[in-house]
Amino acid sequence: MAQGTQFHTTNPHMLKESKVYQSQTLMGGLSGFDSPIGLDRRDRIDALRTGDIGFVHSWDINTSVDGPGTRMTVFMSGCPLRCQYCQNPDTWKMRDGKPVYLQAMIDKVARYEDLFKATGGGITFSGGESMMQAAFVSRVFRAAKEMGVHTCLDTSGFLNKNYTDEMINDIDLCLLDVKSGDEETYKIVTGSTLAPTIDFGKRLQDAGSKIWVRFVLVPGLTDSEENVEKVAEVCEQFKDAIEHIDVLPFHQLGRPKWHEMRIPYPLEEKKGPSHALQERVKKQLESHGFVVY
Repeated sequence: MAQGTQFHTTNPHMLKESKVYQSQTLMGGLSGFDSPIGLDRRDRIDALRTGDIGFVHSWDINTSVDGPGTRMTVFMSGCPLRCQYCQNPDTWKMRDGKPVYLQAMIDKVARYEDLFKATGGGITFSGGESMMQAAFVSRVFRAAKEMGVHTCLDTSGFLNKNYTDEMINDIDLCLLDVKSGDEETYKIVTGSTLAPTIDFGKRLQDAGSKIWVRFVLVPGLTDSEENVEKVAEVCEQFKDAIEHIDVLPFHQLGRPKWHEMRIPYPLEEKKGPSHALQERVKKQLESHGFVVY
């Protein structure tokens, strides 16, 4: 653990009240994790604050777009933003996740340590918004770094004040969602403000962490030349920290979840971007010297 970083621990009785907790595992994508059983609300809040437990939606092992190599991607519950194109509205509320022990998560990382090292992979925390549970995520990252395992944080950066500089030092790579370059458009897309994303990108750059920027291209919402130009200007503030920009075409795969949860879906009739539009946006970003996928 970095010198000066202090974490308090929850009293053992808070996590072991139930005599059956050791034999119980979490289902629905969380099989194999010990779950704190019998915690009252106050104890859960205390354990969440210290990072002794984290509220997790699901996890998987993949080789997709959540960072290099084979990765364990953990989807945390809770998110302060309400993005119009969110694929996982079932992760918005932290209470809808399942509590998982810190040590259970560390043990899971250790189980795949050899695989991660062989493939250049590691652990990625996604969401929801994993910055809502900074203590838990940061303690897992610290343990991963001690194993020599690559760490990656998928975030909008909106809650970056939850992270100390020491915590940021344990982030090898950040998948930073720059949802818009225009402040007004950002507000429409997310319900919030752009400045924290910019602040976090600068902090990552100062810490020597690498950034993969993610920009979701939604026709009629984020695709204007002016907005894309402002996205490029935002990215230029992160200097050489950016390895590449991913232009992610909007799709409707998340729509069934909105329907299932009976949440009005604002992009009900929206179609994905054409190939021509995607190429225009990629070339516009490439003109600023970025590698764009």
